[in-house]
Amino acid sequence: MVHASQTEQRRSFWRVRFSIQPNQVGFLYKKNRLDGKLESGIYDLFDYYRHLRLVVLPTTNRILNVVNQEVLTKDNIALRFSYFVEYRIVAPEIFVEKFDVFSSPYTIFSEAEQLIHNLTQVHLRRDISKIASEELNEKRNDILPEIPAALQKELRESGIEIVRLFVRDLTFPKAIQDLLAKQLEATIRAKSDLENARTQVAVARALKNASELMKDDENIKFVQFMETINKISEKGKHTFVIGDMSGRPNGV
Repeated sequence: MVHASQTEQRRSFWRVRFSIQPNQVGFLYKKNRLDGKLESGIYDLFDYYRHLRLVVLPTTNRILNVVNQEVLTKDNIALRFSYFVEYRIVAPEIFVEKFDVFSSPYTIFSEAEQLIHNLTQVHLRRDISKIASEELNEKRNDILPEIPAALQKELRESGIEIVRLFVRDLTFPKAIQDLLAKQLEATIRAKSDLENARTQVAVARALKNASELMKDDENIKFVQFMETINKISEKGKHTFVIGDMSGRPNGV
């Protein structure tokens, strides 16, 4: 019994346990050669010579933020932009062949994200350079209306696919910002002046129409006459002699 117990302990010592979480996939290497692909789960494997190594990759989406990239617009205005990339590993078998999988996980994704950074930067710079600075803010959402097929093809060669890619920030130099602010202020002021002018024209047209209406209307003339008398009477005692509105007296 003691001998059996010692044998079991030795076997346990020679075993290695690998744990692969949900939303992960594992690649088992034996003597630095790919031995097989493992799905999520716990694996107890015999490894007497300690030749087994496991590389684990996520199957969920990952986020990459790229900031402070310089570019020239169509009219040669320098600016800085930041953008957002969401990507995933769609072909892990290809991914483990393209990158140094025996490095730390941080190093693996550092290499992959550097590749994503470089390729997306090239496409974004090329598209921004086709737009004039004055139009850039308005066309921010149209810089990359869809992910370029050429970019997806280049990244799929490394087992990667971009899910979303869009520009987050555009920052012009301070001098350009001041000019754009003044231009915006002038545009707003011009719109305000135009609205005021339209209002004045409408008021003048209404007064003219009212004047034309009042000119030949006897009832309106009478109302005006009574309003004039009321105003005069407010200033003191007066005696009024009311005659015919047409000039013929008809009463005292």
